[in-house]
Amino acid sequence: MFLGMEINAYLKPHCGWSRGVRAIFAKYNLDYKDLDIINNSEIYAEMVQKSGQPLSPCVEIDGVMLADVSGEEVEQYMLENGLIKPNDTQPEAPTNQACSDEEHERMRSNTVRFF
Repeated sequence: MFLGMEINAYLKPHCGWSRGVRAIFAKYNLDYKDLDIINNSEIYAEMVQKSGQPLSPCVEIDGVMLADVSGEEVEQYMLENGLIKPNDTQPEAPTNQACSDEEHERMRSNTVRFF
């Protein structure tokens, strides 16, 4: 693993795609900033400005923005660029999957939106 790697992850608190990105970071024991785009309008605006689009998750690794990505795509980018070494650890959540309809319904009643 590349020491000193800076990772900023623009994620939703409860989202299948965001959960998949977090699972990849856990699989490789990576430190990262988990930036809540739902409950903080400034972080959401920063994500849109940096990524050039409004969809999430977005992950910035050492200044390179990966926009609207799955955990699988984040893992692939890091492997292809030598930032991590392959391992056989199974992720703790699916890395390429949206939330279920039931999860979306639960979130709808508890989410504060700024956009």
